[in-house]
Amino acid sequence: MILQAMKFNEFQDCKALLDMLEDNEYVMKYKYEIEVKFEEMIDWFLRIKMGITTRPIPVYMGNNKKVNPLELYMVVKKEGGRRTVTSNNLWEMVSKDMGRDYEDGDYMRILYAMYLDIIIYYYKFKSVQGDVRGDQTQGYAGNKDNAAGEGRRTMSTDCIPED
Repeated sequence: MILQAMKFNEFQDCKALLDMLEDNEYVMKYKYEIEVKFEEMIDWFLRIKMGITTRPIPVYMGNNKKVNPLELYMVVKKEGGRRTVTSNNLWEMVSKDMGRDYEDGDYMRILYAMYLDIIIYYYKFKSVQGDVRGDQTQGYAGNKDNAAGEGRRTMSTDCIPED
């Protein structure tokens, strides 16, 4: 199985796992394996990629109750994403959907911000970046004379973070 062999050595590995989460049927079928890999992904991204060593894995709330980050991610995604959940004040509902008390909504919001927000932001950035590169490459390949005539031979990537 691809999940068991999955290792996190670069952000593309994280992107591959996050892409898998688009298939809800797949997530339900391999829930346990995905939960394990999701925590490994968070650990790799925060510790190795970002150099953040102060956030312990596994994730716990302030009252020493373990939180499943995959479940948190999936519930927030189902409700429209962090921005929608925050602007509609739905964190208490997210907490309740996860089998917690309404009062734990603030914990869920904080944990999402601490562990998932930057990964999801980076994932969306890299997805859009890949789409833009693909569009620009196709545009130039289809009309090399026009691209060369306008002096555009390469795309500047100076402002894009490296993996």
